[in-house]
Amino acid sequence: MGRFPDEAGTDGPARLEIVVPARNEARRLPLGLTLLSERLRALPVAAEVIVVDNASTDGTAEIVRAWHGPVPVRLLHCARPGKGAAVRAGLLATGAPYVGFCDADMATDLAALDRALNLLAAGHPVVVGSRRHPGSVVEGYGQPLRRLGAIAFNLAIRDLAGWIADTQCGFKFFAGPLAREVAAELRTTGFAFDVELLMHCVRRGAPITDIPVIWRDVPGSTFSLSRHSLDVFGELVRIRRLGAAPRAAAAAPVALALPETSGSGSG
Repeated sequence: MGRFPDEAGTDGPARLEIVVPARNEARRLPLGLTLLSERLRALPVAAEVIVVDNASTDGTAEIVRAWHGPVPVRLLHCARPGKGAAVRAGLLATGAPYVGFCDADMATDLAALDRALNLLAAGHPVVVGSRRHPGSVVEGYGQPLRRLGAIAFNLAIRDLAGWIADTQCGFKFFAGPLAREVAAELRTTGFAFDVELLMHCVRRGAPITDIPVIWRDVPGSTFSLSRHSLDVFGELVRIRRLGAAPRAAAAAPVALALPETSGSGSG
């Protein structure tokens, strides 16, 4: 990996913060945190994980409170349901020069972190994983109907999100100041939030770079084509209206998350 600008070493303040939205992820989160922590420990910069407990009713929060690993892990509470709400809260809680988010199941192989961070350090403000990149390897990508729905979804919104082929891969990284600006404007709380987030980047003139990933389907996804399609359609209609309106000044952050620091961190 190339050298980061003003690199402070692995013992200094966090240069990279990764948000992990988690709603009822008690079963998948321990392995996810183990994989992420081990990968971050190998990086040449200090890193931190922010797990956003998104109104879970299982033991998600308890797992984070009791966590001890090679990198700090802190817990935020987001009472407002929705993955978009959780990611927004997590990004607004960051302060590092490089930030991003990934799914709790770590379906995207974390080897892609090296390329993503090198691109950020080289001046690319938005770097996203794409399962439709020619160099990607995708294993077990759901049922045919869900795959067809995903293709139709991306064709319908590519113009909003910088014409990238895959807006929904849960592996996205940003220059920190940009991420906090666009998160403050984010209003989509559900599964289509990625589209609005990327749209705000595009409206600021920030180019989006997609990179190949190794992606494996992990059982336990909370998305259901039959249950969520109408909600997603409604979100896309609202996002397109936002995209057609003149860009307003960034809204003041809304208090969606409560920080919790006790009982979590490196051990």
